[in-house]
Amino acid sequence: MGRESVSSIQQARDYYCHTLRNKTDLPLFAWPWENLGNFKYLLYGPFLAKFMYSWVYKESLEDIWCLHILALCALRGLVHQLWSSYINMLFFNHAKWVSQDGIDFRQIDKEWHWDNFLILQAFVASFVCLSFSSLATIPFWDWRGAACCLVLHIGISEPLYYLLHRLLHSPRLYPLYHWLHHDSIVPHPYTAGSATFLENILLCVVVGIPPIGTLFLGYGSISVMYGYVLAFDFLRCLGHSNVEVMPCRLFDAIPFTRYLIYSPTYYSLHHTDMETNFCLFMPLYDMLGKTINTRSWDLHREISTRTSQSAPDFVFLAHIVDIMAALHAPFVFRSFGSLPFSTRLFLLPLGPGVILAMLLMWLKCETFFSSFYNLRGRVHQTWVIPRFGFQYFLPFAAKKINKKIEEAILNADRRGVKVLSLAALNKNEGLNGGGTLFVNKHPDLKVRVVHGNTLTAAVILNGIPRDVDEVFLTGATSKLGRAIALYLARRQVRVLMLTQSCERFTKIQSEAPAEYQRFLVRVTKYQAAQHCKTWIIGKWSSPREQSWAPSGAHFHQFVVPPIIPFRRDCTYGKLAAMKLPKDVEGLGACEYTMERGIVHACHAGGAVHLLEGWTHHEVGALDVDQIDVVWKAALKQGFRPL
Repeated sequence: MGRESVSSIQQARDYYCHTLRNKTDLPLFAWPWENLGNFKYLLYGPFLAKFMYSWVYKESLEDIWCLHILALCALRGLVHQLWSSYINMLFFNHAKWVSQDGIDFRQIDKEWHWDNFLILQAFVASFVCLSFSSLATIPFWDWRGAACCLVLHIGISEPLYYLLHRLLHSPRLYPLYHWLHHDSIVPHPYTAGSATFLENILLCVVVGIPPIGTLFLGYGSISVMYGYVLAFDFLRCLGHSNVEVMPCRLFDAIPFTRYLIYSPTYYSLHHTDMETNFCLFMPLYDMLGKTINTRSWDLHREISTRTSQSAPDFVFLAHIVDIMAALHAPFVFRSFGSLPFSTRLFLLPLGPGVILAMLLMWLKCETFFSSFYNLRGRVHQTWVIPRFGFQYFLPFAAKKINKKIEEAILNADRRGVKVLSLAALNKNEGLNGGGTLFVNKHPDLKVRVVHGNTLTAAVILNGIPRDVDEVFLTGATSKLGRAIALYLARRQVRVLMLTQSCERFTKIQSEAPAEYQRFLVRVTKYQAAQHCKTWIIGKWSSPREQSWAPSGAHFHQFVVPPIIPFRRDCTYGKLAAMKLPKDVEGLGACEYTMERGIVHACHAGGAVHLLEGWTHHEVGALDVDQIDVVWKAALKQGFRPL
């Protein structure tokens, strides 16, 4: 959806938001518990304590309302979480995204405490329950209550919200309060809860009138309470989902229904043209107020009938690392996916579910689209082969894994992808020769297949101080190990190459110019490096093997997964990586253990291949002569070393 030119009210937003963004000392702007951070959840403690006290010590359920409030808050949180998971399933619904822009880290951080409104409404509900003791005796169900609640919503809550919303968009209130909500560029279910304390107090009135009014009229029931509040949250999430789920066939068959229920497209237009589409859920009130955006129905038809998405320019073809890393996917928990991966105890109960998903993916699952960002007008996507790391070491699984990789490459080729970069074990030398298998099998590929290891080698080599005259190298005869050894030999650095194969060592040594071959030394035991303070790890090293390093040694590494840092008297480098250029847009997910805005060097290598417009494949053995070329190209394109 294109961004429209906006009115003077939005220009006022730009000016006032710039001057007031950090002035959160306005009355009723900040939340009272804002400084508590995640300790805010302790505020639910009194509800549980009061219920437990009456149940255990009074042997009474007179405070069952406390349990209902807690259960309702949990269910409301689940509604938002399920919607968040749904819209982040890019492989399933990205074609129906209203705004094709990604949600970046800034927006994710701003919406981190989206659930503050649940705490507020829990306390408001407790005041109501304590004030009217008769609520403890309401029935489970009363059909008259459902009808009454619907009438109160349509007759009071909808027009009240419409009027309050227009008031919040006034030149006086918008730049003071409501700008915070619109500061989220791409709508998301969590955006619904991203607002000031004042706005959520007003929302309490809007959401509270139908169920409380129904109680006062004598038709209240537990089902109506739960049903109305959960339906209210469901519809708010729907409008903020940025995924068009409302079929245009419904509006075509019964035209008046378009005024009874809004759509994600309808609401998204409000975020681009803020003088239109103010309604809560019913565009009827925009029609009465003459504030309907004229593009609403045409744009809805265009997006709801869209069946495919535009092709990306670059694809990073990854795979799942392990059971816990699978939970790092953005469609599981957006907040967790926006941070570098680490094992968290609260995720352990989800492990059995991941194992079940792994078995199902093994039986039948295609490569899926996981995340994306934009760089200089080009779309960069991450696709994931539905296989876990350990499966790459199962001899009987190799053929099917290669088939999955091949299918992904051919799919990218058909769609017009320019560069596809193989990640981690997808380019394993023993599996497919670092991508050579696919290039040789399909010589007419238009998509350029790259392993990106040339830049990986460049990052490692440029991280080694120039005054180092000796290094110890494990994984020395691998694709990366060979290139690193040959490059360092040219720099007249003595390389202790750990390998049991004399034949493979001799072959690599013969590739070096005659005057530099003496700098390549074969060793067969870790003890040979007990005086060398620069270790380059390309093969997993146990604590015992690391113990041979002298105190003060530094471990560079290109082994996946990285080695565990057992030595406290040594330093450990992370996997080769680079910072993305500063003009990257829509980046909201971390790549495995990488910090925000940082990608593995092989990922960066593929992106550089695209930005430079290179037309060759980068597969198989590394060209040592290209290491400096690729390094300089990466720096020129704005990639930065850590």
